[in-house]
Amino acid sequence: MAEMNGVAVEAEARAAISPLQAASRAAIELPGRRLGEEIAAARSYRAQAKAANTIRAYTSDWNQFEGWCDERSLEPLPARVEAVATYLASLAMAGKADSTIGRHLAAIGWKHRQDGLVAPTVRDDKMVIADTLAGIRREQRTRPSAKKTAITAKDLTAMIAAADGEGTRSIRDRAVLALGLAAALRRSELVALESHDVELVDKGLKLMLRHSKTDQDGEGQVIAVPSGKALRPVERLKAWLAVRGGGAGPLFYRIDPQGRLTDKPMSDRSIARLIQKYAGRVGLDPETVAGHSLRAGFLTEASRSGATIAKMQEVSRHKKVEVLLGYVRAAELFDEHAGAEFL
Repeated sequence: MAEMNGVAVEAEARAAISPLQAASRAAIELPGRRLGEEIAAARSYRAQAKAANTIRAYTSDWNQFEGWCDERSLEPLPARVEAVATYLASLAMAGKADSTIGRHLAAIGWKHRQDGLVAPTVRDDKMVIADTLAGIRREQRTRPSAKKTAITAKDLTAMIAAADGEGTRSIRDRAVLALGLAAALRRSELVALESHDVELVDKGLKLMLRHSKTDQDGEGQVIAVPSGKALRPVERLKAWLAVRGGGAGPLFYRIDPQGRLTDKPMSDRSIARLIQKYAGRVGLDPETVAGHSLRAGFLTEASRSGATIAKMQEVSRHKKVEVLLGYVRAAELFDEHAGAEFL
């Protein structure tokens, strides 16, 4: 009996102190749990430090570097300084612009930092990477630049006419061509558009660009596109929307070889190929035009029609006026020429 009473007393004692123990245990665990949550939040914020477009570009660039290393039995992570310098040289040999090569280098450093490793440029005590990049840039500065030709409104009208027929691909292509010039869009901006980025209004449409080259923080920019009388971009887009449907997703879907809509967005390369295809159909040299030709065409035509720099900048979203002035000078090259009266 005494033994049973002792067991009962011991159980009561354990029950009496268990809340205290639990509270003490919770007090010890709480800071650890909070720290874990804070570390997770820090990782999340760090992942968001770069704009979504930048992350996509870096990921693509890193995958290319990783594939290059695999083909040559090199270790991509951590990458040797000499391997990175050689990769940059291979990009230059392939004709990549120095800005593109610099972005590939930034992507390699970004991936190393994401994995808690020291970036190759930081370990480059002998300046192997820096000197290689400097040499590439010096060589490219002395090489004649092959700028892509601006597509004029007249040429684009002919290109749209060449996309004849009422097939799904023709209707989409006409909308891409007209909207690309009317909104002075980069090809990356065209393929990034979603259906909800378009708002039809009485005078035309409002286009929301959520991310662009000059808006890396994703604040968003609204562009007004008039209905138009010649290119009629709003009419072309409405025709495409009638085929596409009103569901969420990319504004411009990829179309498979059988002419069927997919749920995938067009790629920026497909925009360039589309422009080159229709340029060739109207007698333009496909090698002289690309995705940027639509954007350049808008700025050239706007300058010729007497638009102010400020109004051009509203559409083009250029941060530096000097860039816009280049288009103005090109458009006015023969205006009031010094030799016009005697040549």
